[in-house]
Amino acid sequence: MVKIVGINGSLRTGSYTAKALDLAATRIEALGAEVEVLDLRKMSLPFCNGEDEYPTYPDVEKLRNAVKDADGLILATPEYHGSVSGVLKNALDLMSFEHLAGKVTGLISVLGGQSNSNALNDLRIIVRWVHGWVIPEQIALGQAWKAFNDEGKLLDEKLSQRFDEFAQSLVDNTRKIRGVS
Repeated sequence: MVKIVGINGSLRTGSYTAKALDLAATRIEALGAEVEVLDLRKMSLPFCNGEDEYPTYPDVEKLRNAVKDADGLILATPEYHGSVSGVLKNALDLMSFEHLAGKVTGLISVLGGQSNSNALNDLRIIVRWVHGWVIPEQIALGQAWKAFNDEGKLLDEKLSQRFDEFAQSLVDNTRKIRGVS
């Protein structure tokens, strides 16, 4: 079975990034994959200082082990000042090739303003640098404040279809690249 780990790169209460990640996870699970969501709001991670070990931070080991054991990833970030959130970048910096190489990765960015691809492009470079594989389908969710109803459901049918295509691509490509059924 395909195992995917999603990482929520937002610390905001009521985060639209968390909603988008949960939506993607639900669609991926519907395709028969197992999904574990790591919510950085609930983890105690130090700032990366280049050390290999962080013995006083057990969540570093939890993060590393979850990602290492996964076949694929979903990286979800709010876009701050045209790039990836600091908390997501820090979480990625706490890992190495040992954890990230070979992972098939889907990318989601969430913006309050108009949709663009800056954070997605930055994440694509980071994942490529650690020898991961990024699927071509990606989600850039602009004006997130009007994308969801009160129950967290998407209001736009085309956007909903993009989430379906994203989920299908992540599962299919993970199966192909990782050789998992």
